[in-house]
Amino acid sequence: MQPTSPNFKANAKAALADRPLQAALGKLAQGFPMRRAEAAARLPEFERLRDQARDIKDHVLENLDRYLELYEAKVVEQGGQVHWCETAADARAAILRICRKAGAISVTKSKSMIGEEIAINDFLEQNGIEPVETDLGEYIIQLRREPPSHIIAPAIHLSLDQVADTFLEKHTDLDPNRAIREPRALLEEARTRLRGKFLGADVGLTGANMLIAETGSNVLVTNEGNADLTYGLPKVHIVIASLEKIVPTLEDATTILRVLARSATGQDMSVYTTFCTGPKRPQDLDGPEEYHVVLLDNGRTKMIGSEFHEMLRCIRCGACLNHCPIYKSVGGHAYGWVYSGPMGAVLIPNLIGMETAGHLPNASTLCGKCESVCPMRIPLPRMLRRWRQRQFAAGRGGFVAKTALGLWAGLVTRPKLYRFLMGLGVAALGQLGSKGKFKWLPLAGGWTQVRDLAAPAGDTFVAQYHKGPRGDQSGDLIRKGWRP
Repeated sequence: MQPTSPNFKANAKAALADRPLQAALGKLAQGFPMRRAEAAARLPEFERLRDQARDIKDHVLENLDRYLELYEAKVVEQGGQVHWCETAADARAAILRICRKAGAISVTKSKSMIGEEIAINDFLEQNGIEPVETDLGEYIIQLRREPPSHIIAPAIHLSLDQVADTFLEKHTDLDPNRAIREPRALLEEARTRLRGKFLGADVGLTGANMLIAETGSNVLVTNEGNADLTYGLPKVHIVIASLEKIVPTLEDATTILRVLARSATGQDMSVYTTFCTGPKRPQDLDGPEEYHVVLLDNGRTKMIGSEFHEMLRCIRCGACLNHCPIYKSVGGHAYGWVYSGPMGAVLIPNLIGMETAGHLPNASTLCGKCESVCPMRIPLPRMLRRWRQRQFAAGRGGFVAKTALGLWAGLVTRPKLYRFLMGLGVAALGQLGSKGKFKWLPLAGGWTQVRDLAAPAGDTFVAQYHKGPRGDQSGDLIRKGWRP
């Protein structure tokens, strides 16, 4: 996928004008966030589990080389093979070699963000191999030739009618008179099409929610069971994962699983949680004859020990997207690459460069909601601010932004002038606002064209502070040491 991140502003503007998209995003606010809150409330130890999950990943990142070596040794011991890949091109080449050795004509694939990151579908097609997405959402967007718009719900941007229209367009033998505009009918149609693909695939390609160093296993978490058919039916199973997916033990994996589903979909556990360990053994009734793990770096090791080190704790639950006011306004495609929302705004510049993804760290209100719901307690707002600092230091902010910040810095270093001008401004805006809000304001069009701007309701904070609590005009409480 060629990044369109440099066009974020244009992408966002188009997204705001897309009525079907806005209708779909409107439902997001009442879906995942509400279910996450309910799931967390049902588990008294949820906050303690978040701390434990964070500590597990911190320990792994401090000892990543050791755990990767232990993991590889266990995979080999179980009869599998690990392929170390520094770049996306290396990973694509390794997968193609395995497929060609197997004589593969078709590859079934369960949902994998690393697969999206390395653009494996396009690459396989270019080399005469048919990739088939088996996750329902991924299958839909594959038919539409679109990237996913969400980490866990790739087709969340589409309405039911849009999905039905896609099936009618792409499944050319489908009877147009058939009742296909109900969720159950769409599911049955996809299931019918995919069943033969599962049975005929030469290679199964899956991602990994976690890789366990203790056993050499990979963990697959789905709600459809498609990953089990993807890895279990073909003769060859390829796992693609990034280096930081490692966890030390089975117990550590189960700790993280307890916060993963609750944070992602509001479930206590996903419907299918599968642990895959090596190829089929002589006593096994089924399973793959070959087991390969493609381990991708693609910029991760450069993040270790950097200001963005903690981003590597991410378990791709999507909670930060689900609660982000920017994501809920423009959707995932506006971000222009594989990842989106707050985690994407931090991760994408690390992976493809600030010169390409420079707008993304500014696509945030820094409200802090993302950090408050992150199961791994990743300080996303702090890292977004750090990217902004780097931009400013590199002179990438543009003349207007640089001039505005310079004027602001000059003003705030002169407290008396700052308070005087702020007092005048607040008083004037308070008088001009209509019913406590502005529908339009000079220099604020970027805000007011899509929402109202609240008008000040009283004095500045400093003025109220000096009045003391409950309007103490004399300031006696201030002099007595009162602090708000």
